[in-house]
Amino acid sequence: MMRATIVGLALLMSGGGVAFAQGDVTRVVDIIDDSAAYAGPIVVEGELIGDYGQRSDGTIWTQLNDDIYVDDPTVLGGSGGSNIGIGVRVPAALLDEIPDPGGYRVRGPVVRLVGEWKHHDPDRGGESYLEVTELTLLSPPFKLQERWAPIPGALGIGLVIVSITMARIRRNSDATG
Repeated sequence: MMRATIVGLALLMSGGGVAFAQGDVTRVVDIIDDSAAYAGPIVVEGELIGDYGQRSDGTIWTQLNDDIYVDDPTVLGGSGGSNIGIGVRVPAALLDEIPDPGGYRVRGPVVRLVGEWKHHDPDRGGESYLEVTELTLLSPPFKLQERWAPIPGALGIGLVIVSITMARIRRNSDATG
């Protein structure tokens, strides 16, 4: 068992700086925490959000998030947390069949992206981003509908009723006084 572990570690470390196999998925938070360590080929998964910013060079810039909101949007009762995302540069042809990115009312398409992480790319003014070479749609987008939250809703209605009642009392006291 110990020998197999040592051999496995030796094989992993001899990968010439590539710390993972082509199929391993890298978390965006890990890239953000140590961007330089991930320079080179990586695979990430997450939700495309924001806008598709078309460029004259035939690429599209957008953002990929892999935070809690991908699986648990706030408007569906999600617990919340920080948005965690990276910029991605995608050949426009790869997005031909991919629906528009997500936003407040739409959970965007969830995709697997394969590409090269560019850490402080000198050709792009020091920008760090994923240069996408492959894109796979894992889950299509869907519209989000807020759920009725009974307690805040009831409190809101109650406050409106109290405000109307107070205004009537004040108006009546001004009229008689």
